[in-house]
Formats: sequence, structure tokens, C-alpha cells
Amino acid sequence: MGASETDPLERLNALLERVRQRVPLYRDRLPGGRLTSLEQVADLPFTTKEDFRRSYPFQMLAVPREQLVRLHMSSGTTGRPVVTGYTRADMERWGERMERVLRAAGVTQADVVQNAYGYGLFTGGLGIHLGAERIGCTVVPASSGVTQRQVMLLRDLGTTILACTPSYALVLAEAVARDGGRGELRLRSGVFGAEPWTEGMRSEIERGLGLAAFDLYGLTELGGPGVAVECGRHDGMHVFEDGYYAEVVDPETGRPLAPGQPGELVLTSLDREASPVIRFRTRDRTVLVDEPCPCGSPFRRMRKIHGRTDDMLVVRGENVFPSQIEDILLSVDGLTGNYQLVVDRQAHRLDDLQVRIEARPDAERAGLRERAEERIKETIGLSVSVMVLAAGALPRSEGKARRVIDLREL
Repeated sequence: MGASETDPLERLNALLERVRQRVPLYRDRLPGGRLTSLEQVADLPFTTKEDFRRSYPFQMLAVPREQLVRLHMSSGTTGRPVVTGYTRADMERWGERMERVLRAAGVTQADVVQNAYGYGLFTGGLGIHLGAERIGCTVVPASSGVTQRQVMLLRDLGTTILACTPSYALVLAEAVARDGGRGELRLRSGVFGAEPWTEGMRSEIERGLGLAAFDLYGLTELGGPGVAVECGRHDGMHVFEDGYYAEVVDPETGRPLAPGQPGELVLTSLDREASPVIRFRTRDRTVLVDEPCPCGSPFRRMRKIHGRTDDMLVVRGENVFPSQIEDILLSVDGLTGNYQLVVDRQAHRLDDLQVRIEARPDAERAGLRERAEERIKETIGLSVSVMVLAAGALPRSEGKARRVIDLREL
């Protein structure tokens, strides 16, 4: 491999030259000339989700539409969807990285992978499928939903690897418990992503399904899953730096932060042909870690995503992230990972935050509300109202869970 293929500065310069020529957004926005140091990356403009929406559907492409072999896109529930394209070379690279993701979770050719991510325009299902087929294991393309059938497949097919969102993994764990328990299951590992989840959620999933849970990271704008994954040490996700240049910036100023400081993750795709992206603001909050991992990976790690800058709630002047509340709640024995945060504002009153959370079926519910309210007050200094509900009271999600209901927006 030549120097230009390994040196991030040379790769960035080649990328900048290419997108200036081929992508109208970058032709108009990027300064001319070459970078002489990586520090100059911080002076390049950001790309945002709004840029994708304004460029819908094909204006962000760097190749003619005829060279595309695949299109994926976001749900578009808050506006026009984000469209991302793939050439044959893009598909090959994506498949190779998804194979790495699954091998990090210990997947081999002998495994049965039940893929309960949604298939279709969402990148998760077909992304996992690509990697699993490259390894040569048996793929069960279950897609999302039809929970009782999922449990039947787990049992009857001897599934050893589960792939889905963490919130749906909790749904499956509940269904397994109702259907006789996990004694007959052969699950060994699970690959869970597409939404932030905490260490408390990991414990819930592992206890409910009897597997080792691995965190996976990706986003539609960067081509889907396969940006980063945990190794077996479960101490941060390794960013595949041969394909992505990662920075963490101050969410307010946009300036880069030193390794070890929490901020917003910014990603540049180094080798995507169809949909290259310069300095995409992910809105995900994390920390980059420079210290080598004992696993021996050459790639730096990013800590578990601990919320999104656009998910932050401001309640009575306090900044609150759903993941903070989740972590606190799951430290209270007897509570589960099924919860909702409801924010309301009544006339002439301060904002109210109510936490609705289910108790475990076998939990003694007396005192749970008080313990949860005290723990939240002690940890983040905010007085909230906690409502402890029976198991199954809250709606279940087959994909990403809706954790926040902000009635102030209505």
C-alpha cells in the first residue's frame, strides 16, 4: 500500500480535490489549495443533516447516478430523508467493514446470525447481512417485528448471534421470559446499535438473553453501520480509521477538543466513492481515546455515545440527556430499561419532568419511586416525578425506541 493510501493528510487532500470537482455543495463551500497539516482540518466547514436534505435526492453524489448499485436513506420523519449512494467499490468496502464488526463480536462461519434489524431503505438490516454473508455463516433475515416469531426462530434454529436495536433486544428478552425462559437458547453474542444505550441497558440485555452484548456505531450519512465497534474488552468502540477521519469538537464553538475531552463527534469519510462527506456533525456526544487498547487494534476508540446534542432537554435551566436518566434508573435494583421521559409546561409554572418506568415483574415495588427520585436528585441535582409502572405498561418498539415526549412542543 502506497504512502498516499495510508497517510491521512494525503488522503484528505485527494478527497478535497475530488469533491471540489464533483459535488456542488463542496465546490461552493470549500476553500482552495491543499492542507499542509492535519490541524488545518479544523478550518474546513462542517456538513450537516440539513445539507443532505437541501441536496435531496442526488445533489450530494460524486458519481453519475448510473454508477450507483444501491441507495439507502433515513426515515425522513422530520423532513426530507437523507439519501446515501453506493458504487460497487463502496459496497465491497462496506461489506469488509461489516465483516470486521461481526468478527469483533466473535462471529465465525459456524454461527447462525438472526438479523432483526429492519431490511429495506434503513441501512442496518442489509449492512449486517453483507458482513454475515462474507463470513459465510448462516443468516436468518428475520427483519424487525413479529416478536413471537423471532422467539420461535431463536429457539428452533439454534441462533447463536442476534443483531437488532438495543431497545428491541429488551423486547425479545421479555418475550423469551414469557415463553419459558432462555434455558434452551444458544445465543452467545449480540450486536446492537442504531440508538444510544448505556451500561445499565447492557446489563439488562445480557441478563435477559444470556449473551455478550457488543456496541456498534454508524449513521446513514456515513453509509450506515460499520464506522466503529467494540472489541471483546468492551471499553469503547474502535473507529475504523482506514475509512473515517474522526474529531471531537465543542458543540457550542465547533473547535476541536483534545483526546479525553467530551464533545460532539465529527466524521469525514475517506474512501466513499458515491457519497463522500467532509466533517459531518453527527450530534453524537462522546470522547476520543488515544491510549492503545490491550486488544492490539491499531484504531483509536470512542467512548459509548452518551446522548445527542439535539436530544438534550433543558428543564428548569438544567441540561438533561435521556442517557443520563437511563443510567441512573438502571442503577436502582428492580427497575428495567423500559422508560419514557415526559416534559410538560403549564401556564405560569416551571417545566415538569416526569419519568415513567417499568418495574421488573418479580420486583418489590414499594419504595422504588422514592429511591429513583432520590438517586436522580443526588446525581444531577434535578427534582423529577417518577411513576413506577407494571411490566408491559409502556409501548414497545420494533426499532428505535421513542424515549422522550416533549409536550412543550405541542
